[in-house]
Amino acid sequence: MILSMTGFGRAEGICGGKKIIIDVKSLNSKGFDLNMKIPLRYKEKEFDIRKVLSERVVRGKVDLYLNVEIIDGKTDTTLNKDVIKAYMDELSDIVTAADRVELLKIATKLPDAVSSSNSELAEEEWHDLLAIIDKAVDNFVDFRITEGKSLETELQSYIKNIEANLAAVEPFEESRIATIREKMQTNLKDFSDLDEQRFYQELVYYIEKLDLSEEKVRLAQHCKYFLEVLNEEENNGKKLGFIAQEIGREINTLGSKANHQEIQKLVVKMKDDLEKIKEQSLNVL
Repeated sequence: MILSMTGFGRAEGICGGKKIIIDVKSLNSKGFDLNMKIPLRYKEKEFDIRKVLSERVVRGKVDLYLNVEIIDGKTDTTLNKDVIKAYMDELSDIVTAADRVELLKIATKLPDAVSSSNSELAEEEWHDLLAIIDKAVDNFVDFRITEGKSLETELQSYIKNIEANLAAVEPFEESRIATIREKMQTNLKDFSDLDEQRFYQELVYYIEKLDLSEEKVRLAQHCKYFLEVLNEEENNGKKLGFIAQEIGREINTLGSKANHQEIQKLVVKMKDDLEKIKEQSLNVL
C-alpha cells in the first residue's frame, strides 16, 4: 500500500472553554518541513506538537493551522486601553484629518497595544488539545490513503504499458537483423576481393553490439521490482523514484540500439509512460 504525499485533515473540539479547529495539510517535499500557525497560549507546546506530526506525517511540506473560537465570552488577550489611547493621540497630531476608526486600527497593531494571558497551560487542556491534533492527523492520514490508492492504480497501469510495449518489440527483432544484413551487403557489393568469411564475422560482431536481449531482461526485471515495491513496502516514494531511473536507463539503451523504426516508436511510448511514472512517484510518500 502506498500513501500520497499530499493530504488534508481537519478536526475540532472543545478545549479550555474554547472551540479549537485544527487543519493539517501537506504538499510534496524531499523531507519533513513543518510550518505551524498557533496562538501564543499554545507556543509552549510547539515542540510536542512538532514531534507528533514528524512521527506520523513522516515527509512533506506540512502546514498546521490552529484556530480558536471563543464560546464562553472570555479571551486570552487584553486591550491595553491607555497605550492605545496614547498611540491615537500621537497619531492624530501627525495626521489631523485621519478618521478615528482608521487611527484605532493602526494603534491596535502597534507594540504593547494588545497583551496575552501568560497563564500556564493546564494539563487537562493540553490533553484535550492533543486529542484534537491526533484526530486531525487521523483524518489527514485517511486522505493520504485514499489518494494513495488512486496513485497506485495509475502507476500500475503505466508499468503495464511499458511491459506491453516491451513485449511488442520481439516481433520486429528478426526483421531488424535481416534489414541490417541486407544493408551491409548492399554497401559492400561494389567492393572487389570481398572476404565472405570476414564479412560474416564482422556482421556477427555488429549484430551482437546491437543485441537487445540484456536490456529487455533488465527492463522487465526493473518493472517487476517496481510493482513489488509498490505493493509491499511503506513510505516507498524515494525508492520508486530510484527504480524509475533504472527503467529509464534501459529504455534509453533500447532506443540507441534499436536501429528500427517500429522499435523506436515503441521506445517513444515507453518513455512517455516513464515520464508519467516519474511525475507521479514524486507524490508518493
